[in-house]
Amino acid sequence: MPDNVPNIPVLTDVSVQGRLPGRTPVAVVDIGSNSVRLVIYEGNSRSLTVLFNEKVLSGLGKGLTQTKRLDERSVASALAALARFRALAAQAGVSEVYPIATAAAREATNGPDFIAAAEAAIGCKIHILSGADEARYAAEGVVAGFHAPDGIAGDLGGGSLELVDVARGEIREGLTLPLGGLRLQDMSGNDIAKARKIADKEIAGCALAGAGEGRPFFAVGGTWRNLAKLHMEQARYPLHVMHGYEIPIEGALEFLEAVAKGDPDTLPGIAAVSRSRRALLAYGAVTLQSVIRYVKPSSIVLSALGVREGFLHSLLSEEEKAKDPLIEAASELSVLRSRSPRHSTELVDWSRRSFEILGIEETPYEERLREAACLLADIGWRAHPDYRGKQSLSIIAHAAFPAIDHQGRAFLGLANYYRHEGNFEQVAVPDIENLLTPRLLQRARILAALFRATYLMTASMPGILPTFKWAQDPRGGFALVIPPELGGLVGERPIGRLEQFGKVVERTLRFEVR
Repeated sequence: MPDNVPNIPVLTDVSVQGRLPGRTPVAVVDIGSNSVRLVIYEGNSRSLTVLFNEKVLSGLGKGLTQTKRLDERSVASALAALARFRALAAQAGVSEVYPIATAAAREATNGPDFIAAAEAAIGCKIHILSGADEARYAAEGVVAGFHAPDGIAGDLGGGSLELVDVARGEIREGLTLPLGGLRLQDMSGNDIAKARKIADKEIAGCALAGAGEGRPFFAVGGTWRNLAKLHMEQARYPLHVMHGYEIPIEGALEFLEAVAKGDPDTLPGIAAVSRSRRALLAYGAVTLQSVIRYVKPSSIVLSALGVREGFLHSLLSEEEKAKDPLIEAASELSVLRSRSPRHSTELVDWSRRSFEILGIEETPYEERLREAACLLADIGWRAHPDYRGKQSLSIIAHAAFPAIDHQGRAFLGLANYYRHEGNFEQVAVPDIENLLTPRLLQRARILAALFRATYLMTASMPGILPTFKWAQDPRGGFALVIPPELGGLVGERPIGRLEQFGKVVERTLRFEVR
C-alpha cells in the first residue's frame, strides 16, 4: 500500500486459528462498466479464499454508447467507492492491491481523466486491460476454477463480452465483442428485439461460432450468475451453489425467452435476484440465447471465478498452477478443522490401499473425489454428535471449493454424512442424493463405511493407519491385519463396523492380530 494510507488502526491477526498460517492478504479492485468491486483474498494461491467482498453499482458505462463519456454521477460514485476500498485494504493488512479497469474506462473520451482521479483515490497505479487482456484473464479464471476445463469461456460485463477457447486447461483463441449488458441496452435503445438482432449478428459472425459443439460454455459475469440464480429457483434445485451449476441446453432457450420478454419483477423466483441487477437480466438472456444458437455449446456451466481470479492466477508460479485446486482446498479445510490433518492424509493412502486389495476400481474422477473426501472426513468433529452428519454435509456441499461439479459436491457431503449417521438408506437427504448417479452414491456409502471402521481404531490420531494392512484370508475374504502392539484396539464395536463395511463392499472381512 502507498504511504498516504488513512490513519486507520490495522486490527488483523493472521495467527488466529480460523486463518491459514503463512498467507498474506492480496486484493483486486475491479473497475468495470457496471460495478466497482473490491475483493480481498486470504492470499494468492491455487485455491483462493475470499476474506472480504464489496461492490458498488456505479454504472460507469451507462450512456457511453451515445455520449462517449463517463457519466459524472457514475464517476463520483466510483471515486467514493475507491477511496473506501483503499481504507478497507489497509484495515485488512493487504500486501498488494491490484486495481484493474475494463471497457468503460478504456473507451470513454474522459477515461484518462477518470483514471488519474481513480489512481489518486485508490493510491496506486491502475492496470487498464485491453479487450484481449480481459479475454485472457477471464479464461485464466475458468482454468483456476475448474479441473482441466475444455470448452468456451464467456465473460459478460457491462461493456463487453469476451469469448475464449479453453482446451483441457490450455488457453487458445480469444476475442472481445461490444455486447456488455449496459452497452447492449444503450445500443438497442431499450428495445429487446433490436438487442437480439445485435447480439445475433455479433456472435454469429465471430471466429468462435460453432466452436462449442460437444463442449460446455463456461458463463462468467454477474448478469449471467443472476440468471442462473433465477433458473435455480424455478427448478427448485437443492444445492444453492453457483460455481459449477449446469443449465442443460434443453429448455434453456425457453427459459431465457421468458426472461427476455417478461417483466423481471413478476418472474417466478425473482426474489433471489437483487433489484439492482434485474434491469440487465433481459440483455444477458438474449446474449446467452445467441451464444446457444451460434456457439452451439452442449451445456451452460456457471463459473464464479472470472477476470479478478484469472489475474491473480496469472501471477502464480508454474509449480503452483500445476496443483489440483480441489485437493488444495480440501487440505486447507482439514488443517483448519480436523483433529489431525496428518491422519487425514494417511486416510488418503489407507483408502487407496483398501480399494486396491478389495478390487474396487476407480476412474480418475472418482479417485480425486475419494482423496478429497478423506481430507474432509473429520472436519465436523466439534459439532454435537447428533448433528455432525447434517452439519458436515452442509459445510462441504456449500463450501467455496473450486474444480468440482455439483455431483462431486454431493458425493463429498454424503460420504461425510453417512460416516457420522451410519444410515445408508436413501431417505434422509433425498434431494442431495438424487444429484448422484447410482454408482457414485454407492461409492459414497463404501467410503463412509470404511471411515466408520477406521476411526474407531485410530481415534483420529496419526501414525496408526500406516501399520495396518490387508491380507487374503485362506478361509475366504480378507483379513485386516493389526500389529500385536495394537491388538488391544480390536473390540466388539470395531468388529461390528468392519462387518458393516464388508456388507457394503460385499466381501467377508475380519480382524487378525499378528
